[in-house]
Amino acid sequence: MNSSPAPLAELRAALAADSPPETRLQAALDLAGSHLRADRCFLYVRNPVRARGRIALVWRLDEAVPDPRHPWQDDTGSLPQEDPLFRAALACRPSVFVEDVSEAGPEVLNQEFERRTFGHRALVHAHITEGGQLWGILQPCVFGHPHHWTAAERAYLDEAVGLLLPVVQAYMAGQDVG
Repeated sequence: MNSSPAPLAELRAALAADSPPETRLQAALDLAGSHLRADRCFLYVRNPVRARGRIALVWRLDEAVPDPRHPWQDDTGSLPQEDPLFRAALACRPSVFVEDVSEAGPEVLNQEFERRTFGHRALVHAHITEGGQLWGILQPCVFGHPHHWTAAERAYLDEAVGLLLPVVQAYMAGQDVG
């Protein structure tokens, strides 16, 4: 992995481009997924006032990787009860780096929910928040084997969530969440 600041500069440029928010966010996912050597990288976007969200944008290494996009859903009902990672996101806790889903305890994640819903083996649940409100989740993941999230990858993702926030907010301003 390139440890120079170039990947973040590319991400900043993609998010600052003169194009619609959806186009900028997809470009950011393309860059992040590739840079992090992920199999998939998706963006869950959320209207914090309506408590509705969805996986809206996805980058996949190839077509064999499942596409988890779904329609708008209420996300404060059963989801936080079933998914400790989502509970952490709603509470605006720091992002969660999971190196091996099969080794993570129930205080971190629900292994059965992760297997059934996403099928990944390693992931980052990167929370995009502002003022105690969850706006989105950036989730790069790896299938089939554990993944050690390096200090450089963690720093990249920590910076990425701040860069994504205003573009996610602009995207959400144009969405009818039902």
